[in-house]
Amino acid sequence: MPDPNGFLRYERQLPKRRPVPVRIMDWKEVYPPAGEELIRDQATRCMDCGIPFCHDGCPLGNRIPDWNDLVRTQQWPAAADALHATNNFPEFTGRLCPAPCEAACVLGIGGSAGGGPVTIKQVEVEIANHAFGAGLVPQPAPASSGKSVAIVGSGPAGLAAAQQLARAGHAVTVYERDDRIGGLLRYGIPDFKIEKHVIDTRLAQMSAEGVEFQTGVDVGADITADDLRERYDAVLLAAGALAGRDTPETPGRHLKGVHLAMEHLVPANRIVAGLQDTTPIDAHGKHVVIIGGGDTGADCLGVAHRQGAASITQLDQYPLPPEERTGVKDPWPTWPLILRNYAAHEEGGDRVFGVAVQEFVGDTDGNLTAVRIAEVSVQRVDGVRTVVVTPGTERELRADLVLLAIGFDGTEDQPLLTQFGLRRNRRNVLDADQGWQTGAPGVFVAGDMHKGASLIVWAIAEGRAAAAAIHSYLGAAGELPAPVRSDSQPLSA
Repeated sequence: MPDPNGFLRYERQLPKRRPVPVRIMDWKEVYPPAGEELIRDQATRCMDCGIPFCHDGCPLGNRIPDWNDLVRTQQWPAAADALHATNNFPEFTGRLCPAPCEAACVLGIGGSAGGGPVTIKQVEVEIANHAFGAGLVPQPAPASSGKSVAIVGSGPAGLAAAQQLARAGHAVTVYERDDRIGGLLRYGIPDFKIEKHVIDTRLAQMSAEGVEFQTGVDVGADITADDLRERYDAVLLAAGALAGRDTPETPGRHLKGVHLAMEHLVPANRIVAGLQDTTPIDAHGKHVVIIGGGDTGADCLGVAHRQGAASITQLDQYPLPPEERTGVKDPWPTWPLILRNYAAHEEGGDRVFGVAVQEFVGDTDGNLTAVRIAEVSVQRVDGVRTVVVTPGTERELRADLVLLAIGFDGTEDQPLLTQFGLRRNRRNVLDADQGWQTGAPGVFVAGDMHKGASLIVWAIAEGRAAAAAIHSYLGAAGELPAPVRSDSQPLSA
């Protein structure tokens, strides 16, 4: 039974971030591990509502009140069991998910005046930290099914499906074209948000459970669709939506110094990992303009700070949103349109709202020198989103480096799709039936490759659902297994 007065006794409180002057000198995570007393107090705020709207807010259906109360009573192993029952990788989501569950928390109805929602995300990551500290427990299948599955892509969707299927007794091989497993988790997200040893620890558990990882394999070239059909009983496509959105129509896009965000983030992450010494896109000493106000833009901002940029300006074509939910366009418990301040914004830089780049300006040698921006409004004309420029508002910003962080344009058009006879739809992703199967028999799809660029919790949810569909397709008996007790024998050090 939860503490009925917990939310009255404790205010919402997050652990303090590492000091800005310290953290911008390294690449370690912004948040240090939180103290048990703080997390226990925050979990105590959970009221275990009669209707837990947080369940609906979470695509995974995490049993949030259950593990909040287990944390309150300091039953950490049981809390880890309850969390892992619906989420394969809480150490990822606790660090990276924007927490739609918190937006749906009953304590958030009144905004900050009502005390604010439970710090669900932070409680989740501390449960995961405790599980890591105790040693992740391999859960190998008791017997082999005799069936095999190939998974193309090692992001959260592919990894979640791989773990579920391996625990059901299927032989699972995950193919990744990069040199290390993890997809965007590995090279697309900076270490100050998730240090890569966190990924490696989970991968060690999966390897002990029988999942085979093949890196440096470009499926469609090194291995063809026919090869996969011959070797495996089913195939899951989970290669993400990595085609970066561009602005080829903007004058000056060809200038040296204008890059897609991932062209900046990936080599920076590889340097941190010790895999290369330099990057062709370094913000050191440069005046940086980041176009896009979302997660990827904030990642570029934090990286540019650590590289020693001379100045950084982040542009957003939408107007400055309110700091709290208005309740008109986005009433509780829907996802609110509010100003989202990331840790990187605390570290410096300017943010300009309601503007769009009209031209990239360069010198006679083809080098970027400035961006010409104008104030804009985003309107819908006949159902089509249109950016309308306000006349007479143009001005220039100095810029040596521009990073385009304006989203992704679907999954890449690749030979494997043609080999399977598949085509991308109008959103440049793959369609599937209700059983997650594409138009090619025995070939399934999940994650961003199916949904489009989305949240990590959606990727894990789709991976789990696709795994269940594949399990059924293979004619295997029984449901996918539930996790065993987390206090069983852990991996050896």
